[in-house]
Amino acid sequence: MRGGFTIHAAVGVVPPPRRDKSAPIETKGRFLVASETQGLAARYALALYELADEGKVLDDVASDLSALRQLLSDSPEFDRLIRSPVLTRDDQGKGVLAVAEKAGAHPLTAKFLGVLAANRRLFALPRMIDAYLAELARRRGEVAAQVTSAVTLSEEQVASVTEALRKVVGQKVTVDLTVDPSLIGGLIVRVGSRMIDSSLRTKLQRLQLAMKGIG
Repeated sequence: MRGGFTIHAAVGVVPPPRRDKSAPIETKGRFLVASETQGLAARYALALYELADEGKVLDDVASDLSALRQLLSDSPEFDRLIRSPVLTRDDQGKGVLAVAEKAGAHPLTAKFLGVLAANRRLFALPRMIDAYLAELARRRGEVAAQVTSAVTLSEEQVASVTEALRKVVGQKVTVDLTVDPSLIGGLIVRVGSRMIDSSLRTKLQRLQLAMKGIG
């Protein structure tokens, strides 16, 4: 980044916080809230992408965001930290910056998290992560796939999954990995809005639901 440049200036292109428009208020209806949160996430993610592109740290930021996504899956405490309406901006800011520092995140990622905390936008971080990684893949002519497995996949397994997905979608695929130990087996793969599910747990749940319908 250039001298005197801060992320606050770049994210300034995003409209200022409007609690009545983007905060998750139940009375507005779940669909409307989800849609507005997605739009908010897309704007912030694009601002972050442009900064990372300018600083030539696209992959560094992508790696940080992937790690944060895994942390959100592994740590209920971190998930509560970003979603809690009770914590102050300062408390959320100190919390996420401590996490970023411990993880060795790139300074740009840390500044971005600080801006989200200051603007009370941390609740949308999961969607922002998805949006950033999807934009990165799109600009590289790739398709972003989210792969969730019960255990960490080996390099060979990742290569096999990537190749299989390439054949399915018909173009180059970038794989973002998440581990969920609660899965009994198999993989859960999402390519855009398309779900490819081979999870044994999901199959068992469907079987149980089907059996409930048998009188």
